[in-house]
Amino acid sequence: MSLYRFKSRETGDLVMLQPHGRRILEVLGKDPDGPGIIQPAEMAAAVQALRAAAEAEEAEQQRLKDEAQARGEVPPEFDQVSLRLRSVPFIEMLQRCEKAQVEIVWGV
Repeated sequence: MSLYRFKSRETGDLVMLQPHGRRILEVLGKDPDGPGIIQPAEMAAAVQALRAAAEAEEAEQQRLKDEAQARGEVPPEFDQVSLRLRSVPFIEMLQRCEKAQVEIVWGV
């Protein structure tokens, strides 16, 4: 399985499995198919985008559970590790890199 390796001069590398790294990049509006960069000026908005996506995911999962329960069906199963949990190390990386004014790169 492929990996994404996010690198910066401020933090150690952050390695994610391909599906999870791709999801993070899609939330951020970045092209997951090639190398890329997140500049310090983009980092605060990236943190907000990840938090908003996590909240939206949780709301959608709760809605689906409620609908299944209302129909008397078994609630659907979701990934045990939510986007909120998966994004924590990336958000920490973003915050540290923004403070240090260094970029995050991947695929290079």
